[in-house]
Amino acid sequence: MHTLTKERFRYGKGITLIDDSGKEYLDGVSGTFNLSLGYNHPHVVTKVQEQVANLAHMSSSFTEPYVEEVLDHLIQYTPNGIDAGWMRDITGSTANECAVKLAQKYTGALDIISLYLSHHGQTQFATGISGNAFRRRKFPNSAAANSLHVPAPYCYRCPFNSSPDKCGYQCVEAISDAIEYASSGSVACMIIEPILGNGGNIIPPAGYFKRLRQLCNEYGLILIADEVQTGIGRTGYMFASELFDIQPDIITLAKGLGGIGVPVAAVLMQSRLNVLEKHEHSFTSGSNLISVTAAKATLEVVSEPGFLEAVRSKGSLLGTLLTEMADKHDCIIGEARGVGLMWGLEIVDEDNAPDAVKSNAIIDRAFAEQQLILRGSRYGYGNVVKVRPSLTATVDEIVEIVKRLDAVLATLH
Repeated sequence: MHTLTKERFRYGKGITLIDDSGKEYLDGVSGTFNLSLGYNHPHVVTKVQEQVANLAHMSSSFTEPYVEEVLDHLIQYTPNGIDAGWMRDITGSTANECAVKLAQKYTGALDIISLYLSHHGQTQFATGISGNAFRRRKFPNSAAANSLHVPAPYCYRCPFNSSPDKCGYQCVEAISDAIEYASSGSVACMIIEPILGNGGNIIPPAGYFKRLRQLCNEYGLILIADEVQTGIGRTGYMFASELFDIQPDIITLAKGLGGIGVPVAAVLMQSRLNVLEKHEHSFTSGSNLISVTAAKATLEVVSEPGFLEAVRSKGSLLGTLLTEMADKHDCIIGEARGVGLMWGLEIVDEDNAPDAVKSNAIIDRAFAEQQLILRGSRYGYGNVVKVRPSLTATVDEIVEIVKRLDAVLATLH
């Protein structure tokens, strides 16, 4: 998203940003999808301030007792026997690198399979395993020889011109073809987002993940769930892996784990996969006390009785409102899709083709005319408008987000 204002934002309160002039903007996308608890959740702010005052940083050699508290909390919710973790990252990009390292070292294999339209980070390696050529352009080192890409389960625009009720999961069978005919013969893992976030809020069809798990078992692949965007309550569950019954071997987390935007990441795995030595994956700011404290405080909030149930309820409301709005503006919106508080609107032209120009215009007008902050898919190259308010957004704020977006769409007819 390009710079939309010359004003400087001075304060953040709840899901609202306030600029120098005092004008308030409603944030409908949780910052960069990392403000799971809004801009200034009091519990997280207090705990972080206390930690900064006491001890802001020390070597990760000494932070393990703090890290273990966070990992123990996370592992209470993990599926498929995941019982170990690693917190030496502060970004989702390097957390995904860590996950791939684990898979490669454990299996002794090399190749990595990922999806078209996927987004796994911004480092050269993470860019290489992501499914967007425009991000690799001019960076030859990001085009890894051992990275294979296969079609995404994008049912609205099925790459096989089929439909979920009769396709036979051709998008999963394409993975088998890639292994048999395009790989080096040495495939370590499959990495997948439960919902393809930056690719356009794409949700695989029912049964996809069951078949994918079967395929990984058949070929001995480690299945990595990149939950950088979907994790920590975004879908109404601690992990989307639970919602979709993915049964991954490894889960990566970042973004929402920091609650108020504090950078932090985690890699959770089955203990058999915990094979890295500390010198094989470690960063100066990894396991830093501020990040770990924010993660612990965030989990304390998200784990409160009724919190995730409330997210599911608000997500149902948001979905209903967006679906009704899509029906009202069906010449602009081809589909509203999502779960929990993670939704996307497929913006189309008169021929139902993707319309990225219109998508970007909606985002710009929402900001300029309605003081509503939204974001688009694929860094503006895509045609999906994303709506992902913080988990702490109120019912009234959710209604207001849709009301303002509806006003923008009304100007495009």
